[in-house]
Amino acid sequence: MSSDPHQLRPDHLPTPFSADEIRVGCQPGRTLRTLIVQPGQEPVVHVTRFVVADSEAAEQEAWDETPEGRRLSEPKRRRSTWLDFQEHASFPATVTERVEDEIEIPAGRFACLRYTVRTDEGTSSFWFARTVPGMPLRYEQRVNGEIVFSSTAIENIPGAAPP
Repeated sequence: MSSDPHQLRPDHLPTPFSADEIRVGCQPGRTLRTLIVQPGQEPVVHVTRFVVADSEAAEQEAWDETPEGRRLSEPKRRRSTWLDFQEHASFPATVTERVEDEIEIPAGRFACLRYTVRTDEGTSSFWFARTVPGMPLRYEQRVNGEIVFSSTAIENIPGAAPP
């Protein structure tokens, strides 16, 4: 690992956030509601809420609901390290383009770093808001130019301030 906390592997681009920046931005109470759209399926809202956090990791619960707010699944809990979260945004430099971008979505208007990963299977684009450490606020997966999966933040509720 390099001395840059955003560079996890020498052959990958720097990540938008370090593990520590994600820790600060994803404290208990942080809740992200995203609209998931896939062709041929009803849209669903995926909710992720951080419930417990310490210096090494966080426990989150996640569930799905209808766009109107009716629960479709029971909350499932999982624990992940801050480094695990950061690794999700570490992409190989040879197949990834990183550019400044701006998006306007239901959760607001955000200056972002957009990572576009191109492979034989298709193209994945991730918009990481500069002021919202953690998950991308928008994600699209395309196959043969067609969107086969999209996730767009419709609400971002900050958590408690870190200790």
